[in-house]
Amino acid sequence: MTSAATTEGAAQPETFAFTAENLERAKTIIARYPQGRQQSAVMPLLDLAQRQSGNWLPRAAMDHVAEMLEMPRIRVYEVASFYTMYNKAPVAKYLVQICRTTPCWLCGCNDLARAVKDVTGAGVGETVGDFTVMEVECLGACVNAPMVQINDDYYEDLDYDRMVTLLEALKRGEMPAIGSQTGRRGSEAASGPTTMLKQRPKPAAPAVAGRGDGDKG
Repeated sequence: MTSAATTEGAAQPETFAFTAENLERAKTIIARYPQGRQQSAVMPLLDLAQRQSGNWLPRAAMDHVAEMLEMPRIRVYEVASFYTMYNKAPVAKYLVQICRTTPCWLCGCNDLARAVKDVTGAGVGETVGDFTVMEVECLGACVNAPMVQINDDYYEDLDYDRMVTLLEALKRGEMPAIGSQTGRRGSEAASGPTTMLKQRPKPAAPAVAGRGDGDKG
């Protein structure tokens, strides 16, 4: 088991450079911004660097992005440290982010944390095997609370048993269906849709004017 405290002290690679493929992607991203505003590409470039580095951002990768965008390094560090989507320490194959903001807390996110601990052995802030677990603030799916984000995917409408089923599937190498785990569509009410319950009738086809028998043209 590895704790968050020890992963912060993980060995940092001395150098970083985008692969040829990612360098072309980076250039495409930078070109989207007006001349003189290329530094606005810092967030997508950090995301690209993180994905190349195995889902975390070594300092060398942040320095490389700063150099590409001609930014002071400290400004790039500020961006990377502000947003929780950037990982400043290595994480496992599955990064489990448990939302703990009020709607998820009221709907039982503590049960999700308990399920994660029971199945993976990892508590919040810990890494065990293929799982790293952390708490995060609102992930924006409050109607479908409680929910978690695992890597890039949302899993919603969870409870203890559904969370266990989800994690067991991941441990078997399966990819569970993302989104609501109860079959809810979008963010409709838990009791089902309440509006537009009937299909709007199709308008009648317009009458086609025809010629009477007496019309001679």
